[in-house]
Amino acid sequence: MELIETKIKGLVVIQPKVFEDARGYFFEPYNKKVLAGIGINDDFQQDNQSMSQKGVLRGLHFQNPPHAQSKLVRVIQGAVWDVAVDIRKNSPTYGQYYGLELNEKNKTILYIPEGFAHGFKTLEDDTVFLYKCSALYNKAAEDSIYWNDPDIGIPWDIKDPILSEKDKTAKLFKDFKSQF
Repeated sequence: MELIETKIKGLVVIQPKVFEDARGYFFEPYNKKVLAGIGINDDFQQDNQSMSQKGVLRGLHFQNPPHAQSKLVRVIQGAVWDVAVDIRKNSPTYGQYYGLELNEKNKTILYIPEGFAHGFKTLEDDTVFLYKCSALYNKAAEDSIYWNDPDIGIPWDIKDPILSEKDKTAKLFKDFKSQF
């Protein structure tokens, strides 16, 4: 695995080594020992999988402490533009985002530590997205920030995404009080 640090401390892009031949391919999307070697020691508790059509936007979601989650995210089928926003109030990159394309061809994985809001926009129909989470889902701890918040300024490049009711009414970043 190639581990690539981003401009935001703790947020890591993981490019697995893919073995391809006439039969297809093989790779390890998760290797606890390799990740522990760079200080990622999360005890992942739950996997979530979603399927979305092109133009769906999910996020910006997170769970507050004590149920905060770190995540390993990747695309199994299709493609997304994936975004993580630093919501750690004492971080020098508080309120900044990092985005990249995750797709079935590049097999790129993003490690998102606790203290980040996360979202993605689907670029293809029938996109299958996998989240490996370090804590079990807790409805009382879930929270979200408005996907198109002007203070964060994520260039989603979409005018009318398909949103959940929760995402349509999420709070603005200026009204958000971080618990991280």
